[in-house]
Amino acid sequence: MDTLFSADFSSTLIRFLICIVVNWGIIHFLYYRKSHRNDFYFTFMLMTVAIFFLVYFMMGMDRGKATMGVGLGLFGIFSIMRYRTDAMPVREMTYLFLIVCLAVVHAMAEDFGELVIVDILTVASIIACERRFHVHATKLIQYDRIELIKPEKREELINDLETRTGLKIMKVEVGGIDFLKDSVVLRVTYDADINNTVDNQFTVRKSQWREV
Repeated sequence: MDTLFSADFSSTLIRFLICIVVNWGIIHFLYYRKSHRNDFYFTFMLMTVAIFFLVYFMMGMDRGKATMGVGLGLFGIFSIMRYRTDAMPVREMTYLFLIVCLAVVHAMAEDFGELVIVDILTVASIIACERRFHVHATKLIQYDRIELIKPEKREELINDLETRTGLKIMKVEVGGIDFLKDSVVLRVTYDADINNTVDNQFTVRKSQWREV
């Protein structure tokens, strides 16, 4: 019990609470406000907890070996995510990287003043980028009017999509075409307050996409 409530472990718990509060604020007020993705909300919060304690206990060994171990561990984590079946959207991957990095920083930090400065700068950078760069929402749509995918019928295609989906379409890209079923996979970029990222229900190679 003395070890559990030692000064060092008490300091660790304080850093953990700061980490949870900061990452929760980033996820809830900056990420979730636009995406409304509960699955990534769940993932980001649990990743914060797991990475923090993983790094903390790895720091119990020699510092040089711990630094190498942390690097290899993070490389392994992102390698697994890279080869998963469904690709993670860029915005989600960016937030995941930030969450993991902050968890590592909080687990390894020794000075609370530096920790607070890092948190403030990170949150300020995210807020500035979110306000400066508006990320348009995208969806994959299986479309039946294949005759409208010709470049000269772009306006008619966009008007039909806007009428049927109720979205303000910014851009349309054509993916896989199935002439037997008279259907095509479209990736539409639209303006919206809620950023519903692409759900990869359709498999289309990157080289197949072309803008209408």
